[in-house]
Formats: sequence, structure tokens, C-alpha cells
Amino acid sequence: MKSKSYDLIREQVFSEKLENGLTVFVVLKRGYNKSFAFFAADYGGADRRFKLGGQWLDTPMGVAHFLEHKMFDTKDGNALTNLSANGASPNAFTSSDITAYHFESTEKFEENLEILLSFVSIPYFTPDSVQKEQGIIGQEIKMTEDDPDYAVYYGLMKALFRSNPLRDSVAGTVESISRITADTLYHCHKVFYNPSNMVLVVAGDVDPEKTVAAARRILPKEPGELPRRDYGPAETSVPEALRTEHEMEVSIPIFLLGSKVSPVTDGRGYLEQELTGSLALDILAGHSSPLYLKLYREGLINSGFSAAYEAAAGAAYIMAGGESSDPDAVFEAFKTEAKRLADKGPDPALFDRLKKAMTGRHIRSLNSFDSICHNVARGYFRGYDAFDAPDILKTITPEDVTAFIRSLPAEQMTLSVVKPRGSV
Repeated sequence: MKSKSYDLIREQVFSEKLENGLTVFVVLKRGYNKSFAFFAADYGGADRRFKLGGQWLDTPMGVAHFLEHKMFDTKDGNALTNLSANGASPNAFTSSDITAYHFESTEKFEENLEILLSFVSIPYFTPDSVQKEQGIIGQEIKMTEDDPDYAVYYGLMKALFRSNPLRDSVAGTVESISRITADTLYHCHKVFYNPSNMVLVVAGDVDPEKTVAAARRILPKEPGELPRRDYGPAETSVPEALRTEHEMEVSIPIFLLGSKVSPVTDGRGYLEQELTGSLALDILAGHSSPLYLKLYREGLINSGFSAAYEAAAGAAYIMAGGESSDPDAVFEAFKTEAKRLADKGPDPALFDRLKKAMTGRHIRSLNSFDSICHNVARGYFRGYDAFDAPDILKTITPEDVTAFIRSLPAEQMTLSVVKPRGSV
């Protein structure tokens, strides 16, 4: 196995790429009682159209999420139950660009790892179980669609993007999941859950060699073909709509403003832009920023206001929002402050302080095994080393932040609002 040490953050990582294409990472944490395993596929809700064997294939919205739900079913029962009975705390999630299965345990780690690797790699679906799950997920979708946070987020996505699948719910719609069959799930499992398209990340005081041996013993022996993804026509910098609005049962309007950003699709630059964008948003609208303090004093926002940089499915964007009695006033103030910073650059003292704070957050996140494994897996899929973040942060300059903010002109921004039903 390869071993790499990171002196700045005092981490040691072992890795090995198996013959079947799977890469295994073990982040060694000596002296810890708990261990964490994270088995992930480079496959999310946005991966609906792909090319395999020279042929383009289309799948309904929601397949990746549906598959995640069904993967816990085994021929002999339910893997979730088996892991819990064996002392593990298991879970799974599907995002726009990744599906992951994970568990935490303080005992029987190797046994639980074998269960994890087995059920994720051996699908078991029946027409009856798929039909039953359609009803369960359909109810979840209906409940989610009644959630104001869901409505304001996907309102923003639809306002930003013309065709990118980020505009559509990861869970799909009741109609789209009705077209999912057992054959659909088996096919997508074969395409995306092949070892070449997956990664295993483990954190804890575990034996790296035994971890690799388990993966080599349990998983398929042959690599699979990596699918080519299609996220639709290239997006322009201009949003699809300048404003979107819904009425729902809320007591005060909630909002999200946003703007597309020119994406970096993979490699170290992907992480550099993410860190630069996140630092720029801390300076522009973070809780220590002049804009936040001004809006908070005026009663236009509360402590729930936040901002974030996101990238997935060949696209990147920023968003900021929360609750406000006057979302349009906040939107205008945000655009004005972005213009001011684009012209003058950030205050040097604020830049230095927030850069140090972000570095501290990254180092503290190394205490979270969940965060470590997720970040390593995401970095692997996007072609960068997640542990390089502190070193990259050291190189980010005020000019880098200013250039990022300049890429957010007012005409590229859009606003999504959910206001109280019946309000004027």
C-alpha cells in the first residue's frame, strides 16, 4: 500500500488501487475507539443521461435516490437491520453527484465492513418490492414538495438553470418514479456501482491491509466501463429567470438569492475555486461581514442567514438566504455590496481574520470521521486531494477573492422567494 503523511495537519493516509479499479483509502486514527467506513459511488440524482457501450441512455428522475433506498434489501433480509444488530450505526444518502453508504462502530468493524461491501455490491430487487417502494418514496416526495425550504431551493435552481439537471429534485417526482422498474435498478447498479466508479474510505484505528483484503475478497474482480455523463447544453452566465415566487404556509418570507459561476470541472482547480468562493462569501455575506451586520441591525435578516458555494453536475453557483420581511431589500443590498467589493477589494484585516477562521474550521473538521471520509471520497471523484485544503488556503490572496466577486455581476443574480399565502 502507498502511505502519505501530511505534516501540517498531522494525518497519515494509506491507499491502494485494486485490480477491479476500486481505490481504498484508510485514514489512520491511532487511539480512537470508533471507526467509520464510507463506500460511495460517483453517481447522483443529476446522472440521468449517460453513454455506455457507444449508446446514449436516458433514465427517469429519481433513480439514484430510489436505488439507494432499495440497496439495503437483501435476499435474506435487510442490511440496515443486520448492521444495527451488529453494533453499527448505518446510514446512506444521495446528492446530485454522489451516493454513499456508511456506518460508524466501536466494535466488530471488520464484520460490519464485510456486510457493507456485500449488500452494496450484490443487488436484490423484485417487481413487488419496487412497487411497494414507489408508494413509500411517493409519499416522501409529496411531503417534501410541501416544505417551504424545498420550494425556495428548487425555485432558485429553476431560475438559475435552463437545462442542467440540478434544477430537478434528486428524489424525482411521483410520475417519474412510477416509471422505475427492477430492470432499471439492476441496469443502473451495473453501470454506476461497478468498482471502477466507486471508492472506499475508512477512518479509524484499523488495519489498512485487512481493509484492502476485505474489499479484494468481497467485491467483483473485474473493472467496469466508466459511463460518460451528459448534463445538457452548456449554460450561459445569464439566469433563466430574474425572480421566482411561491405562496405557502409560512409566517415570514423565506428567500434564496443566487448566481451561476463558471465551473471548474475537476482537478486541484475544483478545490481551489471552492475554497476561494467560500472565503469570498464569508467576506461578502458571512456573519462577520459588514453586510450581515448592517442587515441584522436593520432587522432585515436573522441569525439563520447564510451563504454557500456549490458545484456539481458540471456547474457551479453561489447562494445566500434565510428569512426576511423584505427579501428584495436584502437582494439589492447584496448586489450593492458585491459591486463595492468588486471595485475596492476586501478589507485586509477582515480578509486575514476570515482566512484564518476558515483554515481553523478545516483543521477542526478532521475530528469528524464522517467529514473526513466524505471529503476524501468527493475529492477522489473530482480529481483532487481533500487534505490539500489548508495548503491551498494559504495561497489564496485578496486579489483572488476580488476576482471571484467580480464574476458575480448584478445582472447574473436571481431571487427565489416563498411568501405567506395571501400576502400582497
